[in-house]
Amino acid sequence: MRVRRNRGIRAALAIAACAGVLAGCDTFGWLGAETQDPLPGQRISVLEREARLSADVTGGAEEILLPAPEPNDDWPMAGGYANHAMHHMSLGDAPQQVWRTDIGAGAGSRDALLSEPVIGGGRIYTIDADAEVRAYDLANGARLWARELPDPDREEDDGYLLGGGIAYGANERLYVTTGFGKVIALDAANGQEIWREDVGVPVRAAPTLNSGRVFVVTVDNQTIALAAQNGQKLWTHAGAEEVASLLGAPAPAVDQGAVIVAYSTGELFALRVETGAVLWQDSVTTVRRTDAAGNLRDIRARPVMAGNRVYVVGHSGLMTAIDLATGERIWQADLGGVQQPWVAGRYLFVMTGEADLAAVSAKDGSILWVTPLQRWEDPEDKEGPVTWTGPLLASDRLVVASNTDEILAISPYDGALLGYVEAPGSVTIPPVLARDTLVILTDSGDLVAYR
Repeated sequence: MRVRRNRGIRAALAIAACAGVLAGCDTFGWLGAETQDPLPGQRISVLEREARLSADVTGGAEEILLPAPEPNDDWPMAGGYANHAMHHMSLGDAPQQVWRTDIGAGAGSRDALLSEPVIGGGRIYTIDADAEVRAYDLANGARLWARELPDPDREEDDGYLLGGGIAYGANERLYVTTGFGKVIALDAANGQEIWREDVGVPVRAAPTLNSGRVFVVTVDNQTIALAAQNGQKLWTHAGAEEVASLLGAPAPAVDQGAVIVAYSTGELFALRVETGAVLWQDSVTTVRRTDAAGNLRDIRARPVMAGNRVYVVGHSGLMTAIDLATGERIWQADLGGVQQPWVAGRYLFVMTGEADLAAVSAKDGSILWVTPLQRWEDPEDKEGPVTWTGPLLASDRLVVASNTDEILAISPYDGALLGYVEAPGSVTIPPVLARDTLVILTDSGDLVAYR
């Protein structure tokens, strides 16, 4: 079944409430329902008047139809499931904040907060900027346990080299990668350590779990497969090293016996789950960008596997769809960014590095609509860059958040702004969702649940 609920009502509401993108838009909730009181603080425009990206003339006329929203019990690893394809999830029509807590150390001058929370078995797990893991009850936010991850080889003032990530396994284990080069398995019920493996170099990416294996990517572009049961190293794949790269790294995508790994060189490899043998490789780079940051060849966005295709967005300005079996490119588009593309049905939703949110046809890469979001706090002088994270698709709305404390709901059908909520702080980590609960983690370490 395919649905398009209340599109006309929502579009009309968005036009009435936010026409011209005026300050009054802050008085509306997720789907346009009025809040009791206007939010305090200075009002800013959350949309730009002109897009940097254009919709294709032929593609723009296509009517977008999406699969019906479905509930999901867990968000077990970075990107959701191992293939990073969460499709269309369910969320209430007017979610409200139901609890708020802190996860420990937030981002600072030396340590960054890079890892999104994961959800499994009715619990939500986090890792802070000091590599402390905590578990909370998803229903009410109550803290269940906390576990510091001491490293005997680390000097007290060395820092934790910008964290790693976490993943929840169906065996009630939690797998943690760290910036000090350790992969650690914990009991998800109480945080007790089960095993620890030293991979020798910092791990920037969150782990991915599949087929009884833990897949991790190191800062020097190695992919390592460990046995989930005991941490035994099963195989290693080494890519070329890159001197300059973006902060963090994408977790591998795993499905249908293949591991899709993206390196900071812009290279993409498909590896066999069992052996690490190369199935095919590609390079997602372009020379179109002229600014220094844009010239980085890095792939920071997590690759997505859906059906028999792999979708990947490169930082330097290229998005591709690749045949999983053969490695042949099906199409490519001039879209670049660092956020994971979101796949649902026959469509992809992409946040570009220039703050354009775009709907893309999964069939041929044509751009169906573009919504330009605010790129600068001071657009005239181009000062105070605004970064956006997401999107996440839930009950006919795309949820995105920014480092200027905004959470937006945008129509997946035409890109219209549906609603706005002020976040309790800067958000640069993608939102997650399970059991009809949307969870936002701010850079300062505030964990906020909406239901």
